[in-house]
Amino acid sequence: MSYSYRSSRVSAAPRRQSRGGNTNRNAGRNTRSRSRMGEYIDPSRFVKAATATQTEAYEAQHNFAEFNIAPILKSNITTMGYVTPSPIQDQAIPAALEGRDVIGIASTGTGKTAAFALPLLNRLMNEPNSRALIIAPTRELAQQIETECRAIAKGSGLTGALLIGGSSMGLQLRDLRGNPRIVIGTPGRIKDHLQRGTLRLEHVNIAVLDEVDRMLDMGFVNDVTTILKAANPTRQSFFFSATMDAKVRVLIDTFTNDPVMISLKGSSASENVHQNVVRYDGKSDKLDKLHNLLIRGGVTKVIVFDETQRDVERLHKELEMRGFSSDSMHGGKTQGQRQRALAKFKQSDITVLVATDVAARGIDVADISHVVNFSVPKSYDDYIHRIGRAGRAGKIGYALTFVQQ
Repeated sequence: MSYSYRSSRVSAAPRRQSRGGNTNRNAGRNTRSRSRMGEYIDPSRFVKAATATQTEAYEAQHNFAEFNIAPILKSNITTMGYVTPSPIQDQAIPAALEGRDVIGIASTGTGKTAAFALPLLNRLMNEPNSRALIIAPTRELAQQIETECRAIAKGSGLTGALLIGGSSMGLQLRDLRGNPRIVIGTPGRIKDHLQRGTLRLEHVNIAVLDEVDRMLDMGFVNDVTTILKAANPTRQSFFFSATMDAKVRVLIDTFTNDPVMISLKGSSASENVHQNVVRYDGKSDKLDKLHNLLIRGGVTKVIVFDETQRDVERLHKELEMRGFSSDSMHGGKTQGQRQRALAKFKQSDITVLVATDVAARGIDVADISHVVNFSVPKSYDDYIHRIGRAGRAGKIGYALTFVQQ
């Protein structure tokens, strides 16, 4: 039997707001550079020229053909074009194949998924009684991980379940009854299944937490702690995070055993991004300046961030009325609606995606030219996550933040 996730159908009605969205109706009105319910950010921090940094070429110590993994996995990654590991893969995979716990401090786009997926899938193939759990902060990131795992493990016979909000609970229950070897999901939906008694984790002896810092920022620390405590205490753990603050450190220290630490934090992701502010005076002026920005030469694909679901929908409709090809993305939409919006954006069927911070992490679109903060983010960390959508693959990106005069 080929490895496959039986994809859950999208429910017809919107689910309740996920933790990734923002339902504060009073938010979304800039008062100079303070976002309501958020920290004050000096507008000068939004102004910075991109830095053309020279980075030393990394010399990999391995190639994928050398790794001691199942032949079918080698065949699949060869088909996928994997030859030389990225730095995080080169350092994490050998340690993980030895059974070590791994902590990876690395930004999005460094190849983290394959760094944990390859050793994880290999172990599942070698140990029929092993089970794996992968936790991601957002639905979109969970889906991306599932897609890559499916491709790497094609034809392996492994089965899995994808547990995310906005998709059919009934089909998730069906997948869980099939005793999947891998469960991938978001903390809220995984915990829902735990509380229902439809998911048991005592046999899970491989656990992965991706984008740990974002998960904790979103308020999932209690859910994640509950989930990990329900898993087999004798397990191999993988923690990946872009930052290592005190909260992340406490979680890692609690749930890892003599881990290998791999840190690839060199330059900030924002160094490839020209950053500036747009001063506006009133609502009408703000919209007109956004319009003028979007019709500039060189503005090819744009994410516009606003604060609440209502603000996002209102702005999306206004842009459509002005002739822009746009769509919206936020936690109040069904998973199917979010997937379709993202697919259109990736394929350039639309050039403007208006979104809440649900889109600030876990969305990998390589050719975004501009990020526009139509509302000031609630924290500087959120700002960095937002603008990190631009300036990828060595390209220069642009970030513009609207600040009221």
